[in-house]
Amino acid sequence: MAFASFLGRVLFASVFILSAYQEFNEFGTTGGPAAEALKPKFNVFTQHVTSKAGIEIPQIEIKHLVAAAMTLKGIGGIFFIFGSSLGAYLLLLHQMIATPILYDFYNYEIDEREFTQLFIKFTQNMALFGALLFFIGMKNTMMIRRPRKLTKMKTV
Repeated sequence: MAFASFLGRVLFASVFILSAYQEFNEFGTTGGPAAEALKPKFNVFTQHVTSKAGIEIPQIEIKHLVAAAMTLKGIGGIFFIFGSSLGAYLLLLHQMIATPILYDFYNYEIDEREFTQLFIKFTQNMALFGALLFFIGMKNTMMIRRPRKLTKMKTV
């Protein structure tokens, strides 16, 4: 059972680690293709948040966002493999920030082709989010239910 759990964590984290590795190799001086793809989506997201919530989001360099995402995915994935809750929390943080920005299906009409593609990817990332929450919940439950040493009563 322990090996199956470890293998599952390796396979799960490999999605994040391989993605971070690919972004790292393509990073360059401008942030690479990830920054180019993120920039228009981030601009639309900031305009959406500003218009709906009235919150001004400060100017952020896109390459810094890509570097932060790589760091969260890389370190979080490695920690997650070794069963650390910190790794799961780092991956949760990445999912919470990246998913609504990258998969902005809410900016498209239902009839459009992009809506379906983005909605499917959004729901897949929500499934990853749910799996991370499940891992954290199970880890906390196991810590609570850890068997305690029972001391034997001596009879006289």
